[in-house]
Parts: sequence; structure tokens; C-alpha cells
Amino acid sequence: MRVFGITGRKNAGKTTLTEKLVAELTARGYRVSTVKHAHHATDVDQPGRDSHRHRQAGAVEVILASSNRWALMHELRGATPPELSDHLQKLSRVDLVLVEGYKLAPHPKLEIWRKANGADLLAPDHPTIEVLASDQGDGGTGLPVLDPNDVTGIADYIEARTGLTELKKRGSSMPEGVRWTPVEEVFAALKAAIHSIEGRETVALSAAAGRVLAEDAIARRSHPPARNSAVDGYGYAFDTVDFSAGPLPLAKGRAAAGVPYPGAVPPGHLLRILTGAHLPEGVDTVVLQEHVTLEGDHLRVTRPQRKKGANCRRAGEDMAAGDLALRAGALLRAPDLGLAAALGIAELTLRPRLRVGVLSTGSEIVPHDLAEDHPLQTPDANRPMLLAELTRLGFQPVDLGIVPDDRDAIRDALSRATTLCDAVLTSGGASQGDEDHTAALLREEADLQVWRVAVKPGRPLALAHWQGMPVFGLPGNPVAALVTALIFAVPALYQRAGAGWRAPQGFLVPAGFARVKQAGRREYLRARLTGAGTAEAFVSEGSGRVSGLSWAEGLIELPDAFCDIRPGDPVRFLPFQSFGP
Repeated sequence: MRVFGITGRKNAGKTTLTEKLVAELTARGYRVSTVKHAHHATDVDQPGRDSHRHRQAGAVEVILASSNRWALMHELRGATPPELSDHLQKLSRVDLVLVEGYKLAPHPKLEIWRKANGADLLAPDHPTIEVLASDQGDGGTGLPVLDPNDVTGIADYIEARTGLTELKKRGSSMPEGVRWTPVEEVFAALKAAIHSIEGRETVALSAAAGRVLAEDAIARRSHPPARNSAVDGYGYAFDTVDFSAGPLPLAKGRAAAGVPYPGAVPPGHLLRILTGAHLPEGVDTVVLQEHVTLEGDHLRVTRPQRKKGANCRRAGEDMAAGDLALRAGALLRAPDLGLAAALGIAELTLRPRLRVGVLSTGSEIVPHDLAEDHPLQTPDANRPMLLAELTRLGFQPVDLGIVPDDRDAIRDALSRATTLCDAVLTSGGASQGDEDHTAALLREEADLQVWRVAVKPGRPLALAHWQGMPVFGLPGNPVAALVTALIFAVPALYQRAGAGWRAPQGFLVPAGFARVKQAGRREYLRARLTGAGTAEAFVSEGSGRVSGLSWAEGLIELPDAFCDIRPGDPVRFLPFQSFGP
């Protein structure tokens, strides 16, 4: 949040000025909160009140609530007082916080300095004081001086200094006169339009990683397959022993994982048993080895088990033969394969691996490895990038090469792709310029679902079906191409593969940056996490800055509505790894 301080010597008029500034800024339409630093013992409660009695009784915190307001009182009881930054985190989101006092805190401040007060200036010893409200000049500081009685002028300064003026520009970021499709509407259209590919094949478990399960996988054996010990210890029949009678006889031999005990354990005896060993007849309870003492061929149990069946696993405790192990549509991960192996499943019925073509368009584009021979042409960054990303995601990438800005060439490439691919990503030509032939072709000869999307980067985005094959017409700029592929194409490709719509898993982190975003579109910023756990945004939002993709670890998603983001505010971070299995 924006923070600005009002400071000064005692009786300088800090509270009076703060009060007037709150009224002035609120009248201008801003939401304002305040923080007041008290140097003396302070209390908002009254002795004898119920809440005061709660505190006196030892409550750490007390909330006093009514229909008009509520107050939280926290008792320090000798603990170190919180910093201003800690208090700010407890405030609701507002446009500006005015802080009275806290002259040592790092936020910018105004010092009120009146002649009638007869006190020295604080500013020479406090570099965060950057302006004076003074009726006696600047005191030799060289700082700008405002009239302490001109509340309007002081409010103007604070408004400009904190960036509040940016909030006055609230409005839509999208050009008028055109219908821009919201992101959620695009998602809904894709979910309705994209259908799973047909076919299935039986594949060995060892080759199933990253594939989509076509049929439910059923457990062929129980896990664990038989009763076994959960610990190293000594097994016995719970109802046949009396530990109070002294040491008990130890049966000869032992039971270990993979080496079962060959006979039955006599009543009243204990048997050495190791973790994972099958429980032989005559054993239903295991005592930890740390709780026994060996005395010759007898054992003294110092801490007997109080419950029959202690430290024992029953057969099928995890899953039983015949149970549903994995549901159809699952995108198989290493833990899924481990479960299948434990349940005796050697083969799985899978969907075919999804074939996704990548086609670059544009007469200015040349293969990246030939760029030196064509200094005036643009190296194709999108195709290698998208092919690599498809490989990471578990799809089968198909390189469809580069075609020039020629409608017939694009038509031939897409028609050829219908025999090689289950879906295609194109880059370039998705806008409405004279040379944007991809979008024009899809509008005229394909089933075009979406074109103008309210998103940044990637506003020119064509989503269509070409002879029944989904085609994602991505922008030509590399940043926009990858971002729109991740946001729109990847979830749809998983649905096409039979795994259902797979949205990325994001999480909230504190912003390490400030930004005012207008309403009207969703925005995605290249970002990474700092060592302190905050999200750092790339220095430039330009879609041509490919270096930002390599620098970033993921994306920050800003909602469609107006946003006024200050450092510390929660923002949604989508790691690149969350787009995928």
C-alpha cells in the first residue's frame, strides 16, 4: 500500500494536519487509513468493561465488536513491539495510509515545523523527511516548503508523491468499438469445443510415464499382500501373555521381510520379528524392541502394548485386490506408476500420445540456424521454444516448419497437418494487418471460435478448427506466443489428450513491485520468486523481450478488474512447472 508520514516535534500540530488531510483526501474519492504511534502507555479500553476483564485475566488478544465497528487489542506483555511494517500488514487494502509518528521508519515523510512551537527541526537527522510544512522557511535544509495551513496544497503533494494520481485514470485498457472476449469466456468455449482423441493401446508400466490412462486400472493384488509388522520388535498373541508374571520365553528363530517364520508361535511366547515380515500364526501384536530386555532365552517387556494389533499392518490396509487404483483420464506420474507396481499392475491401457504440430508463419522468418546468412531476416525463436515445451509437457511434437505470408502455403500446411497431428500451434499472422494471412484464412475457411481476446500479452489470438483439427493461432512475438500457449492451448491440449481440462496451480505470494493496472483485460507478467519469497516482475512488459522468458520462473496473473498493486500485496504466481503433469 502507499504510505506517507506526518512527523514533527511534540505539539507541532501533527494530529490536526493528519485529521484535515484524511478529510481532504477522502473527499477526493480515495480510501485512507491511518496509523498513530503513541510514545506513552495507551489504552482504547476502559477498566471494568467486559473486554478489559478478559485482558486482565490473561487473554493474548481481544476483539471488541459491535454493529458499527470492531477493534483488536493485542497484549505485548513485555514482548518487543512490532515494527510499522507489521502493523501495515494488518490493515485492510486502501489507497493510502497516513502515518503519524514513526520518524525512523523508511517511508517518505513531511515534517510540520511551526515558529510558535519553538522547537528544532527533525529533518537534518532524518533523511526520509523530504518536505516541510513550515511558516519559517526551510531551516537551511534545502527541502521544499509548503504552507502548513494549505491543506489542499499538501494533499496535492502527497497525491503526486505517492502515485495516487494514477488511480484517477481508472478506466478500460481496451480500445472501444470492438467486442473483446474475456478470458473466462474463452476457457468456456474451449472446454465445449475440444474433444478427446480416439484410440487406445496397452503399454508396459515402465513406458507409461506422462501418458493418459484410457481405462480404470484395478488392483490385481492387495497392498500389503499379507499381515505384517510395522516395526522391528517381538511378536506375540495378545490374549496369551501376562507381562506382570515376569520374563516370558523367546521362541527360536525369527521372521523377516521375505523370510517368513516356518511355524506357529506357541501361546505365551514371543518371536523376534523385523519390519515388513509376515505375521506367523500365533502373532497378532508386536512390541517395539526398545521396550524389551533380553534375559537369556527369555524377554522382559518394560512397556507392554495396551492394544491388540499394535504395530501390525493388516492385509490390504492400503488397497485391496479389486479396488479402483487409478481412474481413466489420469495423467500418469511417477507416484501413480509406483502405486500400480505395488498393486501388481504390469500393463495399462492408455490413450495415444497426443501429436501437436508447430508451424511458424511469416516471410520475415528464417530457421534460427540459418540466421547468419540472412542478416535482415528474423530468427525463428517460437518454433524451437514451443517444440521444447510440448516435449516437456509429455506431448509428441511435430515440426511443421516455416511457411511464408502466403495464404495458399498456409492452407497447404494446415491441410497436410491433419494427417500428421491431433492439434496445431501456429505463430504469427493472428492479427488483422495486411500480412496476417493465418487469421484471415481461419476466418474464411475454418470454424473460428475466438479471435479478439482481452488478454495481455496475446490480444491477437485465433482459436479455430481446421477440418476438425484444433488450431491455435498464436501471436508472432515470442513472449506472447509462449504465454498464450500456456494459458489457452496447454489446458485444451490436455483435454484433447483425454486428461480433461488442466488449469495451472497458482499460489499467492507478496508482490515485490508496484503497478497500477486498468480494467478490461487479464494480464500476465513474467516473474520469479526472490529469496525473501516475494514475486519480482521483469523490468519490461514488451512482448519482444525474449530475455524475460529465460529470466522468469513463471507468470503473475493480474485479474480483469482494476488493480493497484503495492509491494507486499498478495498476487497470484503461476510457476512454469505448474503448466504440465
